[in-house]
Amino acid sequence: MPSVARRVRHNHTVTAKSSYITAPTKKDPYQYQVGFGNRFASEAVPGVLPEAQNCPQRVKYGLYIESMTGTSFVAPRAESKTAWMYRVRPSVAHKGFTPLEPNPDLEAEFSLTNPHIQVSPTQLAWHPFAVPQAGSGVDFARGLKTLCGAGSPILREGLAIHIYAADKSMENDAFCNNDGHMLILPQQGRLDIQTEFGRMMVRPGELAVLQRGMKFKVGLPDGPVRGYIQEIFGSQFELPELGPLGSHGLANPRDFETPLASFDVDQSTWESSACRVGGRLFSCKQDHTPFDVVGWHGNYVPYKYAMEKFVGVGSISKDHIDPSIFCVLTAKSKIPNHPLLDFLIFSPRWDVSTGTFRPPFYHRNSSTEFMGLLYGVYGGRSDGFQPGGASYETGFCPHGVSYEEFKKATEADLKPMRIHEGTIAFMFESSMMLPLTDYAMKRSGVLHAEHEPQMWDGLRAQFLDHLDDVNAELRKIGAQEVKPKEKYATVV
Repeated sequence: MPSVARRVRHNHTVTAKSSYITAPTKKDPYQYQVGFGNRFASEAVPGVLPEAQNCPQRVKYGLYIESMTGTSFVAPRAESKTAWMYRVRPSVAHKGFTPLEPNPDLEAEFSLTNPHIQVSPTQLAWHPFAVPQAGSGVDFARGLKTLCGAGSPILREGLAIHIYAADKSMENDAFCNNDGHMLILPQQGRLDIQTEFGRMMVRPGELAVLQRGMKFKVGLPDGPVRGYIQEIFGSQFELPELGPLGSHGLANPRDFETPLASFDVDQSTWESSACRVGGRLFSCKQDHTPFDVVGWHGNYVPYKYAMEKFVGVGSISKDHIDPSIFCVLTAKSKIPNHPLLDFLIFSPRWDVSTGTFRPPFYHRNSSTEFMGLLYGVYGGRSDGFQPGGASYETGFCPHGVSYEEFKKATEADLKPMRIHEGTIAFMFESSMMLPLTDYAMKRSGVLHAEHEPQMWDGLRAQFLDHLDDVNAELRKIGAQEVKPKEKYATVV
Protein backbone atom coordinates (compact mmCIF):
# COMPACT_ATOMS: atom_id res chain seq x y z
CA MET A 1 0.00 0.00 0.00
CA PRO A 2 1.54 3.34 -1.03
CA SER A 3 2.45 5.70 1.78
CA VAL A 4 0.36 8.81 2.23
CA ALA A 5 2.27 12.02 2.86
CA ARG A 6 1.10 13.85 5.92
CA ARG A 7 -0.31 17.28 5.12
CA VAL A 8 1.06 20.01 7.33
CA ARG A 9 -0.75 23.32 7.32
CA HIS A 10 1.43 26.43 7.44
CA ASN A 11 0.04 29.93 8.02
CA HIS A 12 1.62 32.15 5.38
CA THR A 13 -0.79 35.08 5.94
CA VAL A 14 0.12 38.24 7.82
CA THR A 15 -2.70 40.68 8.51
CA ALA A 16 -2.44 44.32 9.53
CA LYS A 17 -3.75 45.12 12.99
CA SER A 18 -5.21 48.48 11.92
CA SER A 19 -5.44 50.86 8.97
CA TYR A 20 -2.37 52.94 8.15
CA ILE A 21 -1.41 55.86 10.37
CA THR A 22 1.71 57.99 10.11
CA ALA A 23 4.65 57.75 12.52
CA PRO A 24 5.76 60.64 14.75
CA THR A 25 8.83 62.63 13.69
CA LYS A 26 11.26 64.94 15.43
CA LYS A 27 9.32 68.01 14.21
CA ASP A 28 5.86 66.49 14.66
CA PRO A 29 5.04 64.28 17.66
CA TYR A 30 1.51 63.48 16.44
CA GLN A 31 0.10 60.73 14.24
CA TYR A 32 -2.45 61.01 11.45
CA GLN A 33 -4.84 59.14 9.20
CA VAL A 34 -4.22 59.70 5.49
CA GLY A 35 -6.43 60.60 2.54
CA PHE A 36 -8.46 63.48 1.12
CA GLY A 37 -12.26 63.56 1.39
CA ASN A 38 -12.36 60.19 3.15
CA ARG A 39 -14.92 59.27 5.75
CA PHE A 40 -12.55 58.74 8.65
CA ALA A 41 -13.21 57.21 12.08
CA SER A 42 -11.12 57.60 15.23
CA GLU A 43 -11.59 56.85 18.93
CA ALA A 44 -9.20 57.68 21.77
CA VAL A 45 -10.94 55.13 24.03
CA PRO A 46 -11.78 51.80 22.38
CA GLY A 47 -15.46 51.10 21.90
CA VAL A 48 -16.88 54.63 22.20
CA LEU A 49 -17.99 54.82 18.57
CA PRO A 50 -21.52 53.38 18.31
CA GLU A 51 -21.98 50.21 16.31
CA ALA A 52 -24.02 50.57 13.09
CA GLN A 53 -25.74 53.83 14.09
CA ASN A 54 -24.94 57.47 14.79
CA CYS A 55 -27.50 58.29 17.50
CA PRO A 56 -27.91 55.47 20.03
CA GLN A 57 -30.19 56.05 23.00
CA ARG A 58 -27.15 56.03 25.28
CA VAL A 59 -23.47 56.38 24.40
CA LYS A 60 -20.79 54.41 26.24
CA TYR A 61 -19.35 56.09 29.36
CA GLY A 62 -22.10 58.72 29.34
CA LEU A 63 -20.70 60.67 26.39
CA TYR A 64 -22.86 63.16 24.51
CA ILE A 65 -23.64 63.00 20.78
CA GLU A 66 -22.91 66.07 18.67
CA SER A 67 -23.11 66.41 14.90
CA MET A 68 -21.49 68.93 12.55
CA THR A 69 -23.02 69.41 9.11
CA GLY A 70 -20.72 71.37 6.82
CA THR A 71 -23.02 71.34 3.79
CA SER A 72 -26.73 71.33 3.07
CA PHE A 73 -28.65 68.30 4.39
CA VAL A 74 -29.66 67.48 0.81
CA ALA A 75 -26.24 67.96 -0.79
CA PRO A 76 -25.32 65.16 -3.21
CA ARG A 77 -23.35 62.37 -1.56
CA ALA A 78 -20.18 63.33 -3.38
CA GLU A 79 -20.40 66.86 -1.91
CA SER A 80 -21.88 66.15 1.52
CA LYS A 81 -19.60 67.02 4.47
CA THR A 82 -20.60 65.81 7.93
CA ALA A 83 -19.07 64.58 11.18
CA TRP A 84 -20.36 62.87 14.32
CA MET A 85 -18.63 63.50 17.64
CA TYR A 86 -18.94 61.73 21.00
CA ARG A 87 -17.78 64.09 23.71
CA VAL A 88 -17.58 64.67 27.45
CA ARG A 89 -19.84 67.73 27.28
CA PRO A 90 -21.68 69.17 24.27
CA SER A 91 -20.88 72.58 22.80
CA VAL A 92 -24.31 73.86 23.81
CA ALA A 93 -23.14 73.87 27.45
CA HIS A 94 -21.88 77.44 27.64
CA LYS A 95 -22.77 80.69 29.37
CA GLY A 96 -23.87 82.77 26.39
CA PHE A 97 -22.22 85.19 23.97
CA THR A 98 -20.94 88.71 24.56
CA PRO A 99 -19.87 91.07 21.74
CA LEU A 100 -16.14 91.83 21.67
CA GLU A 101 -14.47 95.04 20.59
CA PRO A 102 -13.87 94.82 16.83
CA ASN A 103 -10.39 94.17 15.53
CA PRO A 104 -9.77 97.24 13.34
CA ASP A 105 -7.39 95.25 11.13
CA LEU A 106 -9.81 92.38 10.44
CA GLU A 107 -12.31 92.76 7.57
CA ALA A 108 -15.05 90.52 6.17
CA GLU A 109 -17.14 92.81 3.91
CA PHE A 110 -15.40 93.80 0.67
CA SER A 111 -17.95 96.01 -1.05
CA LEU A 112 -16.66 99.48 -1.90
CA THR A 113 -19.45 100.84 0.27
CA ASN A 114 -17.16 99.78 3.15
CA PRO A 115 -15.05 102.92 3.80
CA HIS A 116 -12.09 100.76 4.87
CA ILE A 117 -11.82 99.08 1.44
CA GLN A 118 -10.12 100.46 -1.68
CA VAL A 119 -8.86 99.33 -5.09
CA SER A 120 -5.54 99.75 -6.89
CA PRO A 121 -4.81 99.37 -10.63
CA THR A 122 -1.07 98.85 -10.18
CA GLN A 123 1.22 96.15 -8.86
CA LEU A 124 1.84 96.26 -5.13
CA ALA A 125 4.38 94.63 -2.87
CA TRP A 126 5.01 94.40 0.84
CA HIS A 127 8.26 93.82 2.69
CA PRO A 128 7.97 91.10 5.38
CA PHE A 129 5.14 91.84 7.79
CA ALA A 130 6.13 92.61 11.36
CA VAL A 131 6.29 89.88 14.01
CA PRO A 132 5.43 90.83 17.61
CA GLN A 133 8.38 90.88 19.96
CA ALA A 134 8.42 88.11 22.57
CA GLY A 135 6.37 89.25 25.55
CA SER A 136 3.93 91.36 23.52
CA GLY A 137 1.08 89.02 24.49
CA VAL A 138 -0.47 88.68 21.02
CA ASP A 139 -1.97 85.25 20.33
CA PHE A 140 -3.01 83.75 16.98
CA ALA A 141 -6.65 84.91 17.08
CA ARG A 142 -5.70 88.46 18.03
CA GLY A 143 -2.87 88.61 15.52
CA LEU A 144 -5.09 88.30 12.42
CA LYS A 145 -4.93 91.15 9.89
CA THR A 146 -6.76 91.28 6.54
CA LEU A 147 -4.98 92.36 3.36
CA CYS A 148 -7.64 91.95 0.66
CA GLY A 149 -10.75 89.98 -0.28
CA ALA A 150 -14.01 89.84 -2.19
CA GLY A 151 -17.66 89.19 -1.47
CA SER A 152 -19.11 88.55 1.95
CA PRO A 153 -19.58 85.68 4.41
CA ILE A 154 -23.17 86.86 4.82
CA LEU A 155 -23.81 86.20 1.12
CA ARG A 156 -21.80 82.92 1.24
CA GLU A 157 -19.67 83.93 -1.73
CA GLY A 158 -16.15 85.29 -1.69
CA LEU A 159 -12.80 85.09 0.05
CA ALA A 160 -10.37 86.95 2.27
CA ILE A 161 -6.58 86.92 2.50
CA HIS A 162 -5.07 87.54 5.93
CA ILE A 163 -1.70 87.43 7.59
CA TYR A 164 -1.19 86.32 11.18
CA ALA A 165 1.61 87.26 13.54
CA ALA A 166 1.76 86.22 17.21
CA ASP A 167 4.14 85.71 20.10
CA LYS A 168 1.86 84.03 22.67
CA SER A 169 0.25 80.60 22.79
CA MET A 170 -3.50 80.42 23.30
CA GLU A 171 -4.20 78.94 26.74
CA ASN A 172 -7.73 78.52 28.15
CA ASP A 173 -8.87 80.15 24.96
CA ALA A 174 -10.27 78.88 21.66
CA PHE A 175 -11.30 80.38 18.35
CA CYS A 176 -14.22 79.41 16.11
CA ASN A 177 -14.61 80.94 12.66
CA ASN A 178 -18.23 80.61 11.53
CA ASP A 179 -17.58 82.66 8.38
CA GLY A 180 -15.36 80.48 6.24
CA HIS A 181 -12.81 77.70 5.78
CA MET A 182 -9.23 78.72 6.58
CA LEU A 183 -6.15 77.51 4.70
CA ILE A 184 -3.20 78.35 6.94
CA LEU A 185 0.41 78.65 5.70
CA PRO A 186 3.06 79.01 8.43
CA GLN A 187 6.07 81.03 7.29
CA GLN A 188 7.95 81.44 10.58
CA GLY A 189 7.64 78.94 13.42
CA ARG A 190 5.50 75.85 13.85
CA LEU A 191 1.85 75.95 14.91
CA ASP A 192 0.65 73.37 17.43
CA ILE A 193 -3.05 73.34 16.52
CA GLN A 194 -5.47 71.61 18.85
CA THR A 195 -8.88 70.95 17.30
CA GLU A 196 -11.97 69.12 18.41
CA PHE A 197 -10.85 66.25 16.15
CA GLY A 198 -7.28 66.00 17.46
CA ARG A 199 -3.93 67.74 17.21
CA MET A 200 -1.81 68.85 14.25
CA MET A 201 1.73 70.20 14.28
CA VAL A 202 2.14 72.39 11.20
CA ARG A 203 5.55 73.72 10.10
CA PRO A 204 6.64 76.11 7.35
CA GLY A 205 6.29 74.13 4.11
CA GLU A 206 3.02 72.57 5.26
CA LEU A 207 -0.54 73.84 4.95
CA ALA A 208 -3.44 73.25 7.31
CA VAL A 209 -7.15 73.56 6.57
CA LEU A 210 -9.59 74.29 9.40
CA GLN A 211 -13.18 74.00 8.31
CA ARG A 212 -15.85 76.58 9.02
CA GLY A 213 -17.36 76.23 12.50
CA MET A 214 -14.57 74.14 14.06
CA LYS A 215 -13.07 75.22 17.38
CA PHE A 216 -9.31 75.32 17.67
CA LYS A 217 -6.45 76.81 19.65
CA VAL A 218 -2.87 77.47 18.58
CA GLY A 219 0.32 76.90 20.56
CA LEU A 220 3.70 78.33 19.57
CA PRO A 221 6.41 75.74 20.33
CA ASP A 222 9.12 77.76 18.51
CA GLY A 223 8.32 81.23 19.81
CA PRO A 224 6.94 84.14 17.70
CA VAL A 225 5.25 83.15 14.45
CA ARG A 226 4.10 84.64 11.15
CA GLY A 227 2.18 83.27 8.20
CA TYR A 228 -0.59 83.64 5.64
CA ILE A 229 -4.27 82.63 5.62
CA GLN A 230 -6.65 82.11 2.71
CA GLU A 231 -10.29 82.11 3.85
CA ILE A 232 -13.15 81.15 1.54
CA PHE A 233 -16.86 81.80 1.98
CA GLY A 234 -19.54 79.48 0.60
CA SER A 235 -17.33 76.98 -1.20
CA GLN A 236 -15.10 74.00 -0.33
CA PHE A 237 -11.43 73.32 -0.88
CA GLU A 238 -11.09 70.50 -3.42
CA LEU A 239 -8.36 68.76 -5.36
CA PRO A 240 -8.14 70.01 -8.96
CA GLU A 241 -9.17 67.66 -11.74
CA LEU A 242 -6.22 65.95 -13.44
CA GLY A 243 -7.63 65.69 -16.97
CA PRO A 244 -5.10 64.12 -19.36
CA LEU A 245 -2.61 63.66 -16.51
CA GLY A 246 -4.62 60.59 -15.56
CA SER A 247 -4.96 59.17 -12.05
CA HIS A 248 -1.92 60.56 -10.26
CA GLY A 249 0.11 63.74 -9.91
CA LEU A 250 0.04 67.20 -8.36
CA ALA A 251 -1.14 66.80 -4.75
CA ASN A 252 -1.91 63.11 -4.30
CA PRO A 253 -4.85 62.34 -1.96
CA ARG A 254 -2.85 59.86 0.13
CA ASP A 255 -0.46 62.63 1.25
CA PHE A 256 -3.10 64.62 3.15
CA GLU A 257 -3.18 63.94 6.90
CA THR A 258 -6.11 64.12 9.33
CA PRO A 259 -5.61 63.97 13.12
CA LEU A 260 -6.47 61.10 15.44
CA ALA A 261 -9.01 61.61 18.22
CA SER A 262 -7.48 63.29 21.26
CA PHE A 263 -9.28 64.73 24.27
CA ASP A 264 -8.63 66.65 27.49
CA VAL A 265 -10.37 66.17 30.81
CA ASP A 266 -10.64 69.79 31.91
CA GLN A 267 -13.54 71.33 33.83
CA SER A 268 -11.80 74.66 34.45
CA THR A 269 -13.18 78.00 33.28
CA TRP A 270 -12.57 79.04 29.68
CA GLU A 271 -12.93 82.79 29.83
CA SER A 272 -12.52 84.03 26.31
CA SER A 273 -13.45 81.52 23.63
CA ALA A 274 -13.92 83.79 20.59
CA CYS A 275 -16.46 83.22 17.82
CA ARG A 276 -16.49 85.09 14.49
CA VAL A 277 -19.86 85.56 12.76
CA GLY A 278 -20.33 87.88 9.80
CA GLY A 279 -16.99 89.49 10.55
CA ARG A 280 -18.06 90.36 14.12
CA LEU A 281 -16.34 88.86 17.16
CA PHE A 282 -18.10 87.43 20.21
CA SER A 283 -16.85 85.94 23.47
CA CYS A 284 -18.32 82.73 24.86
CA LYS A 285 -17.49 81.62 28.40
CA GLN A 286 -17.83 78.02 29.56
CA ASP A 287 -16.69 75.89 32.47
CA HIS A 288 -15.15 73.05 30.45
CA THR A 289 -12.71 72.56 27.62
CA PRO A 290 -14.05 72.51 24.06
CA PHE A 291 -11.46 69.83 23.25
CA ASP A 292 -13.17 66.83 24.86
CA VAL A 293 -14.15 64.69 21.84
CA VAL A 294 -13.36 61.07 22.75
CA GLY A 295 -14.34 59.62 19.36
CA TRP A 296 -15.58 60.86 16.00
CA HIS A 297 -16.30 59.78 12.45
CA GLY A 298 -17.05 61.64 9.21
CA ASN A 299 -15.50 63.63 6.38
CA TYR A 300 -15.92 67.21 7.68
CA VAL A 301 -12.48 67.26 9.25
CA PRO A 302 -9.32 69.36 9.60
CA TYR A 303 -6.25 68.26 7.69
CA LYS A 304 -2.71 69.18 6.71
CA TYR A 305 -0.39 68.60 3.75
CA ALA A 306 3.39 68.81 3.28
CA MET A 307 3.94 70.77 0.07
CA GLU A 308 7.33 69.12 -0.51
CA LYS A 309 5.30 66.04 -1.53
CA PHE A 310 3.73 67.87 -4.48
CA VAL A 311 4.32 66.03 -7.78
CA GLY A 312 5.18 68.74 -10.27
CA VAL A 313 4.58 68.49 -14.00
CA GLY A 314 5.70 70.70 -16.87
CA SER A 315 6.79 70.88 -20.47
CA ILE A 316 9.43 68.30 -21.44
CA SER A 317 9.84 69.72 -24.96
CA LYS A 318 9.18 73.44 -25.49
CA ASP A 319 7.06 76.39 -24.38
CA HIS A 320 5.12 76.85 -21.15
CA ILE A 321 2.08 75.17 -19.68
CA ASP A 322 -0.28 77.48 -17.81
CA PRO A 323 0.44 77.86 -14.05
CA SER A 324 -2.70 75.86 -13.26
CA ILE A 325 -0.37 72.83 -13.39
CA PHE A 326 0.98 73.99 -10.01
CA CYS A 327 -2.47 73.91 -8.35
CA VAL A 328 -2.60 72.17 -4.95
CA LEU A 329 -6.20 72.99 -4.00
CA THR A 330 -9.05 74.79 -5.72
CA ALA A 331 -12.46 76.16 -4.72
CA LYS A 332 -15.35 76.64 -7.14
CA SER A 333 -17.25 79.86 -7.64
CA LYS A 334 -20.85 80.13 -8.81
CA ILE A 335 -19.59 80.68 -12.38
CA PRO A 336 -18.58 77.36 -13.99
CA ASN A 337 -14.86 77.06 -14.78
CA HIS A 338 -14.02 80.35 -13.07
CA PRO A 339 -12.52 79.30 -9.71
CA LEU A 340 -13.19 81.30 -6.62
CA LEU A 341 -9.64 80.35 -5.71
CA ASP A 342 -6.72 78.33 -7.01
CA PHE A 343 -3.90 77.74 -4.54
CA LEU A 344 -0.64 77.28 -6.47
CA ILE A 345 2.91 76.59 -5.32
CA PHE A 346 6.30 77.11 -6.96
CA SER A 347 8.76 74.61 -5.54
CA PRO A 348 11.97 72.81 -6.59
CA ARG A 349 11.71 71.20 -10.03
CA TRP A 350 13.51 70.63 -13.30
CA ASP A 351 13.24 73.01 -16.26
CA VAL A 352 14.17 71.26 -19.51
CA SER A 353 12.27 73.16 -22.22
CA THR A 354 14.33 73.93 -25.33
CA GLY A 355 14.28 77.05 -27.51
CA THR A 356 12.01 78.66 -24.91
CA PHE A 357 11.88 81.85 -22.85
CA ARG A 358 11.82 79.97 -19.57
CA PRO A 359 10.75 82.54 -16.94
CA PRO A 360 7.09 83.56 -16.72
CA PHE A 361 6.32 85.49 -19.90
CA TYR A 362 4.91 89.02 -19.72
CA HIS A 363 1.19 88.71 -19.40
CA ARG A 364 -2.16 90.16 -18.39
CA ASN A 365 -4.95 87.87 -17.27
CA SER A 366 -8.41 88.13 -15.84
CA SER A 367 -7.42 86.72 -12.44
CA THR A 368 -6.19 88.60 -9.41
CA GLU A 369 -2.89 87.22 -8.15
CA PHE A 370 -1.53 87.39 -4.61
CA MET A 371 1.93 85.89 -4.03
CA GLY A 372 3.85 85.09 -0.87
CA LEU A 373 7.14 83.38 -0.05
CA LEU A 374 7.41 80.74 2.68
CA TYR A 375 11.15 80.22 2.41
CA GLY A 376 14.00 80.49 -0.08
CA VAL A 377 14.53 82.92 -2.97
CA TYR A 378 12.12 83.54 -5.84
CA GLY A 379 13.92 85.40 -8.64
CA GLY A 380 12.54 87.98 -10.99
CA ARG A 381 10.45 89.88 -8.47
CA SER A 382 11.38 93.14 -6.80
CA ASP A 383 14.17 93.09 -4.22
CA GLY A 384 11.53 93.39 -1.50
CA PHE A 385 9.99 89.99 -2.23
CA GLN A 386 11.26 88.13 0.80
CA PRO A 387 9.90 85.37 3.06
CA GLY A 388 7.01 86.82 5.02
CA GLY A 389 6.28 89.51 2.43
CA ALA A 390 3.81 89.57 -0.46
CA SER A 391 2.99 90.93 -3.91
CA TYR A 392 -0.33 91.68 -5.61
CA GLU A 393 -1.64 92.22 -9.15
CA THR A 394 -5.27 92.93 -9.87
CA GLY A 395 -6.91 91.48 -12.97
CA PHE A 396 -5.36 92.58 -16.30
CA CYS A 397 -2.53 94.41 -14.56
CA PRO A 398 0.59 93.85 -16.74
CA HIS A 399 3.31 91.89 -14.98
CA GLY A 400 6.39 89.78 -15.58
CA VAL A 401 10.05 89.44 -14.71
CA SER A 402 12.55 92.27 -14.34
CA TYR A 403 14.73 93.44 -17.26
CA GLU A 404 17.75 91.67 -15.76
CA GLU A 405 15.86 88.35 -15.68
CA PHE A 406 14.61 88.93 -19.23
CA LYS A 407 18.16 89.58 -20.47
CA LYS A 408 19.56 86.49 -18.76
CA ALA A 409 16.76 84.31 -20.11
CA THR A 410 17.17 85.46 -23.72
CA GLU A 411 20.96 85.04 -23.71
CA ALA A 412 21.35 81.86 -21.66
CA ASP A 413 22.73 78.60 -22.99
CA LEU A 414 19.67 76.43 -22.36
CA LYS A 415 20.43 73.21 -20.53
CA PRO A 416 18.36 71.09 -18.15
CA MET A 417 18.49 72.85 -14.81
CA ARG A 418 16.99 72.79 -11.35
CA ILE A 419 15.00 75.87 -10.37
CA HIS A 420 13.48 77.12 -7.10
CA GLU A 421 15.90 74.93 -5.15
CA GLY A 422 15.28 75.34 -1.40
CA THR A 423 12.22 77.49 -2.09
CA ILE A 424 8.46 77.38 -1.71
CA ALA A 425 6.58 80.38 -3.07
CA PHE A 426 2.81 80.37 -3.45
CA MET A 427 0.01 82.16 -5.24
CA PHE A 428 -3.62 82.72 -4.32
CA GLU A 429 -5.28 83.23 -7.71
CA SER A 430 -8.93 84.26 -7.94
CA SER A 431 -11.38 85.05 -10.73
CA MET A 432 -12.75 87.80 -8.47
CA MET A 433 -11.45 91.32 -8.01
CA LEU A 434 -9.83 91.61 -4.58
CA PRO A 435 -10.15 95.09 -3.07
CA LEU A 436 -7.50 96.01 -0.50
CA THR A 437 -7.92 96.96 3.14
CA ASP A 438 -6.80 100.07 4.98
CA TYR A 439 -4.40 97.87 6.94
CA ALA A 440 -2.73 96.69 3.73
CA MET A 441 -2.53 100.15 2.16
CA LYS A 442 -2.02 102.46 5.16
CA ARG A 443 -1.16 100.73 8.43
CA SER A 444 1.06 97.72 7.74
CA GLY A 445 4.15 99.91 7.57
CA VAL A 446 5.78 97.62 4.97
CA LEU A 447 4.02 98.55 1.71
CA HIS A 448 6.33 99.61 -1.11
CA ALA A 449 5.38 102.97 -2.60
CA GLU A 450 4.29 100.72 -5.44
CA HIS A 451 5.88 97.77 -7.22
CA GLU A 452 9.10 99.41 -8.49
CA PRO A 453 8.44 100.24 -12.18
CA GLN A 454 12.16 100.92 -12.62
CA MET A 455 12.72 97.15 -12.79
CA TRP A 456 11.32 97.27 -16.36
CA ASP A 457 13.10 100.45 -17.53
CA GLY A 458 15.56 98.39 -19.54
CA LEU A 459 12.78 96.93 -21.71
CA ARG A 460 13.35 99.41 -24.54
CA ALA A 461 12.03 98.98 -28.10
CA GLN A 462 14.69 96.59 -29.46
CA PHE A 463 12.59 96.17 -32.61
CA LEU A 464 13.75 99.63 -33.75
CA ASP A 465 17.33 98.38 -33.94
CA HIS A 466 16.26 96.09 -36.79
CA LEU A 467 14.25 98.50 -38.97
CA ASP A 468 16.60 98.15 -41.96
CA ASP A 469 16.04 94.39 -42.01
CA VAL A 470 12.31 94.80 -41.38
CA ASN A 471 11.92 97.27 -44.23
CA ALA A 472 13.88 95.01 -46.57
CA GLU A 473 11.34 92.27 -45.90
CA LEU A 474 8.44 94.68 -46.38
CA ARG A 475 9.80 95.83 -49.74
CA LYS A 476 9.88 92.22 -50.93
CA ILE A 477 6.11 91.97 -50.53
CA GLY A 478 5.39 95.47 -51.82
CA ALA A 479 4.35 96.78 -48.40
CA GLN A 480 4.91 100.28 -47.08
CA GLU A 481 8.09 100.72 -45.08
CA VAL A 482 8.05 101.47 -41.38
CA LYS A 483 9.19 104.90 -40.21
CA PRO A 484 9.42 105.82 -36.54
CA LYS A 485 7.19 108.69 -35.52
CA GLU A 486 9.25 111.82 -35.16
CA LYS A 487 9.42 113.40 -31.75
CA TYR A 488 8.06 116.91 -31.70
CA ALA A 489 10.42 119.49 -30.32
CA THR A 490 9.23 121.44 -27.36
CA VAL A 491 8.83 125.12 -28.17
CA VAL A 492 9.94 127.32 -25.33
